[in-house]
Amino acid sequence: MTTASTAAARVAELLRGSQRAVALTGAGVSVPSGIPDFRSPGTGLWEDVDPMAVAHIEAWRRDPDRFWSFYAQRFATLVDKRPNEAHLALAELERRGLIRAVITQNIDRLHRMAGTRRLIEVHGSIEWSKCMSCAGKFPLDSVVEALRAEDGAPECPACIAPLKPDVVLFGELLPERAMAEAEALAMAADLMLCVGSSLEVYPAAGLPALTRGAGGRLALITQGPTPYDGAADVKLDGDVVDDLRRVLAAL
Repeated sequence: MTTASTAAARVAELLRGSQRAVALTGAGVSVPSGIPDFRSPGTGLWEDVDPMAVAHIEAWRRDPDRFWSFYAQRFATLVDKRPNEAHLALAELERRGLIRAVITQNIDRLHRMAGTRRLIEVHGSIEWSKCMSCAGKFPLDSVVEALRAEDGAPECPACIAPLKPDVVLFGELLPERAMAEAEALAMAADLMLCVGSSLEVYPAAGLPALTRGAGGRLALITQGPTPYDGAADVKLDGDVVDDLRRVLAAL
């Protein structure tokens, strides 16, 4: 049976031996910062909410005030969160030149706050909201201020049109430029380090297959099963902070 320390040493060995490693992260990397993931029983964000009713692009189009009554709570839970040791560990791996970039499915800005320089946010970010009429962009602080001032959707001051958070909602395509960069990195990678992701939400979940298809290796640091468990060189499935701490200690 592989111990956590042995598996961490293997991840460290793979990182040292790679030239073009990239990281792919999901909701699990932000759970230690106090942000619930989406599907964990009892705690997941979608536990008592139908995401198609509150987080679909048609929900925003149909009733932006109702849409924002949900998203205002989401923003309120995220705005004061700070990076945890897992975010900092990935920034440190980039600083040491051991990973080229972090591709994330998260919208919470925490990788950027932790110091990651090359960050590809394939699901967008809460950092901005945008006006779909004039393409104006508005920072998180001003949107939160508007939400606190009155109920309903925050509006573009020029168009008086409801703003939309600059995140990918259900029913929307992923941002073309970010996804193209992520796919190019995945195909060029000789190692993909997947952290805190169930690797079930496509198209981002298809990125490890691009790395494998091009001859690269996979290392998983995530709790619970993934579709790639059998294809990975190594998997750590404990606490993400503890596991990354072990990897750094082994380098």
